[in-house]
Amino acid sequence: MTMSSKKRIAAVALTVAALSLGSVGVASADHKGGPKGVAKSAAHDVKRAANNAAHDANHAAKEALVVATIGVDAATIKSRLAAGETLGAIAGAKKDALIAALVDFKSKNIDAAVTAGKLTAAQATTMKAGLTAHVTERVNAVRGEGHEGHKGHKGPKAPRP
Repeated sequence: MTMSSKKRIAAVALTVAALSLGSVGVASADHKGGPKGVAKSAAHDVKRAANNAAHDANHAAKEALVVATIGVDAATIKSRLAAGETLGAIAGAKKDALIAALVDFKSKNIDAAVTAGKLTAAQATTMKAGLTAHVTERVNAVRGEGHEGHKGHKGPKAPRP
């Protein structure tokens, strides 16, 4: 064999070795640490889906409460909010009843979080202390002001007190 043949064989061998090692690295990264990583990822996905479903159900219940309390359909509320009206203005004379209903709704959610072990009783007491003021502020806020601005340009899906 000549010297250049030996160099070619060595170069091919090094290339094959490098490609093989690269493939092993990609394959192990794809499995996220093997079966345990895949199981963790699947469990995380299931938990996220359950949390999203619970959030959506809570949102729908709150929307239904607002609609039932003020007697205006959800589509009308959404379009009036998008036009710059506050939820308080849309509620009109029923504004105080709306605030009371939303405070009760949120208070029950706080109690449920305590029961589920997500909040302590002390945290719940602190949250409930400012609840009426917070809900009143949200009901009187024009969409995009205050906490609603974190949604970006889309705004809330439905009336957000």
